Amino acid sequence: MSQATDQRPAGTAGAAGAAGSQPGTSSAPGGGSGAAARWPDVMNVPPDGPRAMIARLLLRRIAARVRFRVAPAGGRPFGRGGPDAPVMVLHRPAHFYRRVGAGGLIGLGESYMAGDWECADLTGLLTELARQVDRLVPQRLQWLRRAYVRRPPPGDDSSVQNARRNIGRHYDLSNDLFALFLDETMTYSAALFDESAAFDESAAFDEGPAFDEGPAFDEGPAFDERTAGAPVASAGLLAAAQRRKIDRLLDLTGVGPGSRVLELGTGWGELAIRAAARGASVLTVTLSAEQRALAQRRIAEAGLADSVTVQLTDYRRVRGQFDAILSVEMIEAVGERYWPAYFTALDGLLAPGGRIGLQSITMPHRRMMATRHTLTWILKYVFPGGLIPSVTSIERNLAARTSLRVAGRRDFGAHYAETLRIWRERFCDGAGQLPELGFDEIFRRMWLLYLCYSEAGFRSGYLDVSQFLIIRDASDGGGGGDSDTSTTNRRDQPR
Repeated sequence: MSQATDQRPAGTAGAAGAAGSQPGTSSAPGGGSGAAARWPDVMNVPPDGPRAMIARLLLRRIAARVRFRVAPAGGRPFGRGGPDAPVMVLHRPAHFYRRVGAGGLIGLGESYMAGDWECADLTGLLTELARQVDRLVPQRLQWLRRAYVRRPPPGDDSSVQNARRNIGRHYDLSNDLFALFLDETMTYSAALFDESAAFDESAAFDEGPAFDEGPAFDEGPAFDERTAGAPVASAGLLAAAQRRKIDRLLDLTGVGPGSRVLELGTGWGELAIRAAARGASVLTVTLSAEQRALAQRRIAEAGLADSVTVQLTDYRRVRGQFDAILSVEMIEAVGERYWPAYFTALDGLLAPGGRIGLQSITMPHRRMMATRHTLTWILKYVFPGGLIPSVTSIERNLAARTSLRVAGRRDFGAHYAETLRIWRERFCDGAGQLPELGFDEIFRRMWLLYLCYSEAGFRSGYLDVSQFLIIRDASDGGGGGDSDTSTTNRRDQPR
């Protein structure tokens, strides 16, 4: 079982140990017996050996090729970065090399959590590394990857039995934790900001082949995000940008008075509130008890309790027919093994003429295929059981398993980078409240690394985020039907 099983530490557990701690112990911030139980792989320093030496040599090679510098305690700085480049300060070089040597990228993250290294521009450093990710390790040393890579533990598989626990390990940490860095809408997904270059918002969607289903919807010509202006983003604009993102999905799916709406992944209720305010009847489902409680309260405060039902249930157990189905950054938690079940569920739940609005983080297909069976630092500590899909994998699952197809897509990764920057800044501003919420210094460093790591993924282009408009293929003959029966002729899927 990964360490993410309980990320609600009771608080700081004492001062950090001395820098000269003995092998097998750690001078991690917040160290102590409680921290050792909560963070065993952070508090334990692997023994010295050949792998630590390889890590030392590899860091020197990477620093000679990537724009950053390394400043080891008691040693001479090295690296090709100039005065403005990010600087990785190694407070405990020996511990750093042992951890990286033993655990690869997971060891790199754990060494940061332990306080072995620091960087004033952590996002900048991780962005530089992400831009060169395919060239960090020379080809002749790629075989070493087998010594570091582990598969995710079986207990993290996102089956019906495990999915609620996986979701709880992140989303049930504390509503107050998320309120520290989210805006008033409590929306935990990419925002859609205004952009600096003038363009027609109605023309900002690549429809793909023409179609004529549902209400009239003329999106205009294809939109190339690379030619658009940069997002105009600030903390004061975040709430409006989140509502813009939600409203765009509701517009895409034609949500209005009388619409039967299903939301897969409630979050804290903002999408359900805005859909109900349009006159829709909304069923929204979540596996997070914390989210459900706050969402219900927010929905009631908005005077929409009669229009919205919030269920604590798995997407695989939803029944009914819906004119619009919305799923915002929920598919990433589904897991590759269950993507077929997810998409066949969408197919069975969509009423004739209905539309699906899907927002997903994506990665290039080749990278997804190379890492899909790998236990990463993010999977171990932040999001157990998931996998970020590629656009190709979404399209292929739809084609192979359903009567659905992608009718349009918009990519807006630069907007997610700005969303994450604002979250990071707000988290740092509010970090002084973490101890009273029950979170220790190791958790603070973990969460900061997660936010910077994610922001770097979007700034480097390693990750993207897309809104998909999904409809039933006209050649299917209308499809639909209750989800209990509409998938009986499709290939058997794990559930």
